[in-house]
Amino acid sequence: MTLTVLGIETSCDETAAAVVRSNGDVLSDVVRSQVELHAPFGGVVPEVAARDHALALPGIVRRALEQAGLALADVDGVAVTHRPGLAGALLVGLLTAKGLAWGANKPLVGVDHLVGHLLAIFLRRPGESLVAPPTFPFAALLVSGGHTAIYRVDDARLDRMQELGATRDDAAGEAFDKVAKLLGLGYPGGPVVDRLAATGVATRAAVALPRPMAGRSGFEMSFSGIKSAVARHVEAHGVPEGQALADLCAAFQSAVVDALVGKTLAAARAEGLSRVVLGGGVAANRGLRARMTEVAAGRGVEVFVPPLASCTDNAAMIAYAGALSLGRGEAAGLDLTPATKTALARVTRKGGGKRASP
Repeated sequence: MTLTVLGIETSCDETAAAVVRSNGDVLSDVVRSQVELHAPFGGVVPEVAARDHALALPGIVRRALEQAGLALADVDGVAVTHRPGLAGALLVGLLTAKGLAWGANKPLVGVDHLVGHLLAIFLRRPGESLVAPPTFPFAALLVSGGHTAIYRVDDARLDRMQELGATRDDAAGEAFDKVAKLLGLGYPGGPVVDRLAATGVATRAAVALPRPMAGRSGFEMSFSGIKSAVARHVEAHGVPEGQALADLCAAFQSAVVDALVGKTLAAARAEGLSRVVLGGGVAANRGLRARMTEVAAGRGVEVFVPPLASCTDNAAMIAYAGALSLGRGEAAGLDLTPATKTALARVTRKGGGKRASP
């Protein structure tokens, strides 16, 4: 039986609603970005995000239903991101979803945001060329502004997803944004660094950047050191301009991408997996997509990369994950609460210090 679910996503600075079927068909996906609101502050301001979600979400939900050609009464359930994310932002989406589910007498499903990203590869968007999705099991690199981790995914269920390694400190996307700020490139910084890196040559950069956790066993990552190296270079020499700026961006991006690709493929090999999936906002990075595909091909590993709309935060992935949960008979009560941390078990400890041998 194919189910149709309304999904709501407000975990950070995108206000989103979508209608998706349990076979992955995306009937609508409406996303309203808050980038312009937060750009003057150089990052997301939680109170501003929550307030804007509250103002925008009712209209976003209406548009999602209208674009799908459905009324709320026509959907089989309401799915909402309830973890992880900014507490106030999550609460806005959760309260809205509860009201809609209660008013229309529909089941409510809580979705972990990271699970949504890990399953986004299965979405089938109108106008996108149909590519066969991966089969389970596969390794997944989830890389964004708030999360960077490698998972083994054995099924489309939270309890069948296992973290293999993650960043000890900054997420990769966070490092991109902080380096962009150091270089005066504005917010969000990732896309700008990616564009400049495409015209730069990493080996011409006037700074030697460390390869994060290079040579270390295990699948943990760290991106604070490379960010600090760029900061020291800027402090000593000032912000480069022109080609020198592009070369520095290329060097930074190359170092981050090498770490992500190396750790992910090593994890896949250790787990005996021949498929790798990319997910999260940084999966839109052209350098990462190209390098992962190139290196993986040489090792007999198939790489699956979602279209750009499925990489960044969206409600379609939440609706899809919710539809699968609903199909398994899983639903939440109106006492569902938001949480700032994922329900996926962590194996990587934050911060420095010695680790136990793997």
